[in-house]
This record gives sequence, C-alpha cells and structure tokens, in this order.
Amino acid sequence: MKRKLGVNTWVWAAELDDDSLETAVRRVAGMGFTAVELPVENPGAWSVPRARDLLGELGLEPFVVGAMSAGRNLVEASDPEISATQTYLTECVDIAAALGARIVAGPFYAATGRCWRMTEVERRATYAQLVDSLTPVTRHAESVGVRLAIEPLNRYETSLMNTVEQALDALAPLFGPGLGLALDSYHLNIEEKSITDAIVLGGEHVAHVQVCGNDRGAVGDDHIDWPGFLDALDGIGYSGPLNLESFTAENETIAVAASIWRPLAASPDDLARRSLEYLTRLQAERYG
Repeated sequence: MKRKLGVNTWVWAAELDDDSLETAVRRVAGMGFTAVELPVENPGAWSVPRARDLLGELGLEPFVVGAMSAGRNLVEASDPEISATQTYLTECVDIAAALGARIVAGPFYAATGRCWRMTEVERRATYAQLVDSLTPVTRHAESVGVRLAIEPLNRYETSLMNTVEQALDALAPLFGPGLGLALDSYHLNIEEKSITDAIVLGGEHVAHVQVCGNDRGAVGDDHIDWPGFLDALDGIGYSGPLNLESFTAENETIAVAASIWRPLAASPDDLARRSLEYLTRLQAERYG
C-alpha cells in the first residue's frame, strides 16, 4: 500500500519555536512531503493552535515526537523525576490531540544515552516498573484518541529495550489503542538479526515507522533492503507513514545523543530530498 512520506523537523532545526517551526514546515510541504514530525522538547516552546492552523493550510499530517533528555526517566529514578516525566508525556499527548495528531512516538522509558547493566531479575523488575509508570499516560492517551508509540533504541543509547522482542516482552500488558511500537530503521539495522523478521514480529503492534539510511543519512543509497522493508510492512498491514528521521548537528543535545559527528549529506535539504525521491519512486514502482 502506498504510504504518506513525512520528515522530522530535526533534520533542519534544533528546538522549535514559532518562527523556526513555520520555516521548517513550509520547507517540508514545498519539497512534497505530506506528513511531518514535530518534536516537543519543551512544551510551550511553540504555539499549538498556530501550528495546527499552519499544518492545515499546508496539508501536512502531524505526528508528535518526544525527547527523553537528561532527567526524563520512568524507571530507576526518584518518584519526583518519574512524576515529572509522566507529566511531560501527558503534555505531549495533549499537544498531539490539539494538533489532530494520532501518534506520539519516542523512547519513553529512560533518558536517551542512559545505560546500565542489569541481571535478568533486575530487568524483570525494571520492566514491571515501566508498565506501572506508563499505565496512567497510556490510559490518558487512549481517552483522547492518541496512541503512544514506544521506540526500541540501539545498545549505545539504552540498555533497557534494544529489540522488538524485548519491547514486546516489556510492554505486553499495555498494548492496545493507547500504546504500540515505533520502529526506526536505524536501530533495527544495528540490533536485529533480520530487519524484516523484526517488523513481522512486531505485527499489529507497530504503530509508527521512522526511516533513514543505515548511517542516519539519506534513504536509498545505503545497504538496507528497502523493497524487503516495504514487503514486511505490507505483510503486517501497516498503513501509517514512512517518516524520515535524521538530525542536524546544530542541536547539541540531540547530536550528542545520536552521535552525529559529521555531515550526513551535502545539506539537510539534500538528505531530505534524496530520501523523498527514492521512497516516492520505490512506492510508485510497487503500488502504481
């Protein structure tokens, strides 16, 4: 099935404000994307009503992405820190609902880059704590028609949830209208024995998909089997977008967390344009 193609504004901008959001989404629409991911690094940094009206004018479907910066943790943290993180995620959900976005995606368990060793017993206890911490947020999301999409990350960005199998294990009690999985081709390429098998394993729980080249660069001139990737998504009936996620090195927090130490393309525009052209051509060849 032909899917919408979107892009995260992190390709160009650090934390958004009203002006940089407008500049970014006008560029996104002008390139020909039909969906956009808007990061909510700090709620209140940009006007939700203004963004909603602008996206409606441009015909862009919105998706919200959260940022698990230092101090945002739902496990192995103090009660006030967990409570503050729950509040942040609830705010992200409310922003999504106000925008008309149906997904809030991100690694919603611990601060990105936080890693620690666990015995199997400790891992089971941490997963149980995660379920307890996510339950009220998931219930709220379901009540307002939004779905959290929890993203496994590679081993260098978390020690808690690296594979689809681990995510299915950890989140089993919560799957449903309020919670599913977000899969990112970059992390799948590092952690999974087979990207396509991992997608199939995620099955009906896959709520959101992010794509980029295996090096975080453009889609299509890398070593990932993109036709096979689409075959796997077709097989599980995934009808959501394919959203390009890469990062500008100008965002210090994100660049350090994602280890962006060199330019990934001639320019952010080049990275986005080449990805869009490849995915547009591939979908046209497959779906007409």
